[in-house]
Amino acid sequence: MAVTRLKRKVKKNRTRATQRKVTMKRLLATPVIKHVDIEQLKKELSVTKESEAAAPARTQ
Repeated sequence: MAVTRLKRKVKKNRTRATQRKVTMKRLLATPVIKHVDIEQLKKELSVTKESEAAAPARTQ
């Protein structure tokens, strides 16, 4: 008996594997935020809001 290859199935499986690798690579590339200091963020945001309020409005 001769062995036949299902070319479309092989192509589909390779494409799925490649897509899975690309997805994992993309998800692993994004940094995970850990140990966020909420109080420090609030201070930084309040400082930026105050500086924006103190700055004169720009006219074009």
